[in-house]
Amino acid sequence: MDKELYKPIEEKMKKTINVLRDNLAGIRAGRANPAILDKLTIDYYGAPTPIQQVATVSIPEARVILIQPWEAKLLKDIEKEIQKSDIGINPNNDGKVLRLVFPALTEERRRELTKQAKKEGEESKIAIRSIRRDSIETMKAKKKSGEITEDDLKDAEKDIQNITDRYIAEIDRVIEAKDKEIMEV
Repeated sequence: MDKELYKPIEEKMKKTINVLRDNLAGIRAGRANPAILDKLTIDYYGAPTPIQQVATVSIPEARVILIQPWEAKLLKDIEKEIQKSDIGINPNNDGKVLRLVFPALTEERRRELTKQAKKEGEESKIAIRSIRRDSIETMKAKKKSGEITEDDLKDAEKDIQNITDRYIAEIDRVIEAKDKEIMEV
């Protein structure tokens, strides 16, 4: 079978892995990670704008994120948005910058976070399997319409399964790395 036929399948599966990585970046492990701010936006001249586009975000220490807005008037808006969000950290405002201090995680909280990461991984695996199922259905339709032969269909099913197995293994590696990061003291 033509390898070009599998490119759209691989693209969809790669997107699933990227979504998983983005979601896992939002799960905070004991150290500061500016990715937790990725989904937060403030109203900047009437447009919802990501915090990273209106402020300098840095990590001066392992468990501290420093947010320095380019315009002083944005400090309050950024502070309110962080307080409204579900990141669970109250920012310290000194009038010029916001500091997000990440407390050390308890053992119980670490276990909860690893469960959350595993759940994200399972959802990604379900998405990958759904892509596999849809792809195989497409191949069966091609066989039915006479575009491909029975042998081509069998080969395609085997190839699609191999691609699926590769991406499922990648999800396992990503989740394992996140678990390790979360459990690190």
